[in-house]
Amino acid sequence: MIEASGAELKAWVAIARQIGWGAADILMDMQTNYRIESAEDGPVTTADIASNHYILSNLQATFGDEFGYLSEETFKTQPPEERLQKALVWVIDPLDGTKDYIQATGEYAVHIALVQNHRPVLAVVACPMAETVYFAAIAQGTFAERRDGTIQSMQVSARNQLAELTVVASRNHRDQRFNQLMQQLPCQRQKQVGSIGGKIGAIVEQEADVYISLSGNSAPKDWDLAAPELILTEAGGQFTRFDGALLQYNQADVSQWGGLLASNGHCHEALCIEANRLLRELP
Repeated sequence: MIEASGAELKAWVAIARQIGWGAADILMDMQTNYRIESAEDGPVTTADIASNHYILSNLQATFGDEFGYLSEETFKTQPPEERLQKALVWVIDPLDGTKDYIQATGEYAVHIALVQNHRPVLAVVACPMAETVYFAAIAQGTFAERRDGTIQSMQVSARNQLAELTVVASRNHRDQRFNQLMQQLPCQRQKQVGSIGGKIGAIVEQEADVYISLSGNSAPKDWDLAAPELILTEAGGQFTRFDGALLQYNQADVSQWGGLLASNGHCHEALCIEANRLLRELP
């Protein structure tokens, strides 16, 4: 079974960073020149497909078939055993926030994560319009690379009073249960950001402190969460289910059902307890 060393992860994250920048450039170049190819399970554009092809072809050319690959755009046609039998699996969302891309809010992202034995060990989140690529490797911290080449270490905020915390929320993925939960949380400040990668970016930039996901008819998938989770936790935050359990990736079901909570960590346990209590009281 392959196990990645710290030195290997450091080298691999440099490769993934460059691929993240390349995918970001593709999405920006196609912003005014794309087509919607499908809307069956949510919109898919020619930009999603082009970004996906670029990321997968570059990763596969570099890492070959010793690694598994799980991408939003190809997982339905891929035999599950191709990835489930691998200890190291690349988990890819070539365009997180397709609705925001179509609506031209600028709040979309590219996610590239490496999962080892069901947990993320390397992550890249590229936010094209913010001209930033966030990157992290396990036990090596989180960093932000700006378009001008400058790199800075990232750390979540020190805010530790529930009433002071800002919750970063979606414009598009909200149902009645989620709205009821949000209305009753002890932290009522909100900041709206499109993609999950952008939401976690806001937390590591100290512009927000909390992100909550509550599945309804559908749930976020591995590719939505694996890269953002490591970006957050390596910056000092926490990302768990409402019961405090860690998320597991690269399993037969790629959906992450239930309540999920990401935070700067300082009130994480209290928020999980409160979210669980409120959820039990919702109709």
